[in-house]
Amino acid sequence: MQPDTDFDPSKVTRSLLRRRRQGALATLMAATGDPYCSLVNLASHADGTPLLLISRLAVHTRNILADSRVSLMLDERAPGDPLEGARIMLQGRAEPVTKEQLETARRRYLAAHPSAEGFVDFADFSFFRIVPSGAHLVAGFGRILDLKPEQFLTDISDSKALIEAEAGAVEHMNTDHRDALTLYATKLLNAASGNWQCTSVDPDGIDLQAGEVTLRLDFPERVTGPGELRKMLVKLAEQARAAA
Repeated sequence: MQPDTDFDPSKVTRSLLRRRRQGALATLMAATGDPYCSLVNLASHADGTPLLLISRLAVHTRNILADSRVSLMLDERAPGDPLEGARIMLQGRAEPVTKEQLETARRRYLAAHPSAEGFVDFADFSFFRIVPSGAHLVAGFGRILDLKPEQFLTDISDSKALIEAEAGAVEHMNTDHRDALTLYATKLLNAASGNWQCTSVDPDGIDLQAGEVTLRLDFPERVTGPGELRKMLVKLAEQARAAA
């Protein structure tokens, strides 16, 4: 099907990748090649690729170590008929996080799942990143299509300075600017008041979370460094105060 003209499939897919905290992971059984599906918690890397923290004792991890091909289903979890909400199925490979990526992966995952602090350092647990080869999006009638990775992942090739500054920026926002985070959520995204916190930042936007509720605030233009990020967050706070 061809999508209608007012529908942005890339934006819908990116939003699901950033906001969803659980998904259905499909792997291939190591001994037989039969399909195996399990529920997993996840976060997102700076480029939007899903991050997993999984135990080598789990069947899905043993499957991945034998054959890295996987698929991951993420859905909107909208009220009412779940089939009416947007959903994506990623195809790709699950790869161990490299040493260079480990600090960022750990920080982003624990921001999304604070309860994982209790087992993140267990010897059998490791971080994996799903590197997609494509995605199949279903978002309603006339809104079904396949996407290539470059259509939904975030380009971070020019954003080293921003990624290095992310941890400090997130801590600063959560410590000193909780009022701004609440304004972003309630005035720019029409969410209810809550204990809103920033979990991560990337060139395309900021991720917010309050309990089990997650939000994505897209920037009107890309930011690639801490100075640009600071100006963008101030600009968005001014817009939110004006809306209030």
